[in-house]
Amino acid sequence: MIPEILRFGDTGFGDELVAGALVTLEIALYSLAIGLGLGLTAAGAKLSRSRVLRGIAETYSLLIRGIPELLIILLVYYSGGAAVEALLGLFGHDGGFDFNKRLAGSLALGLIFGAFASEVFRGALIAVPKGQIEAALAIGMTRRQVFLRVRFPQMLRFALPGLGNLWMVLLKDTSLVSVIALDELMRETSVAAEATQRPFEFYLAATVLYLLLTIVSDVFRARLERRANRGIAGEAAPRRLLRRGV
Repeated sequence: MIPEILRFGDTGFGDELVAGALVTLEIALYSLAIGLGLGLTAAGAKLSRSRVLRGIAETYSLLIRGIPELLIILLVYYSGGAAVEALLGLFGHDGGFDFNKRLAGSLALGLIFGAFASEVFRGALIAVPKGQIEAALAIGMTRRQVFLRVRFPQMLRFALPGLGNLWMVLLKDTSLVSVIALDELMRETSVAAEATQRPFEFYLAATVLYLLLTIVSDVFRARLERRANRGIAGEAAPRRLLRRGV
């Protein structure tokens, strides 16, 4: 039996909690897109021959991984807008810049995700056999074709387990953006708990919603990994044996 305060409508806060969960998922997806781009770029820079690019990428990873996530969110939110306004001023734009909470939260979490993802991508790129790259170059492929047709698809297969773990962490880290009053799940839960003075029911409901998000994410991750590993001898053999009853 669902308590009255958790039901939908004017008498309960169920709709607010679900709306907060959707905002949580939205922020996580935006942060994922930003983080994947930053992580792949940083990984490529770490493996480049340029000392400058390697230095920039290593500094980015070191700084982000060495600063608490909560502090990064606060720094991005309170100083990001001023930084953008100063940059626009260099080009003669005198108007203000609306650095809204969703943008700040997504950017901060994307920076965090990208720093950790860069190491996952770097390891995955290194894991691609050099012999396949050399063979592709030998048959006349350009380096761009080698990356898109040989290296990148296999790199994704190697990176999926690590990226799946980072996604789980990202999904839970979205609760940190409640400190900038973004109306995600944790913020809505705290407001409802304070308004009703019944924190147990609301924080338990938030726990269930977070668990649902992580369970669905884990199922989706497992399917992606199975799809990426199709045709791999080491993966196909056990399934054939199981079908034969061995």
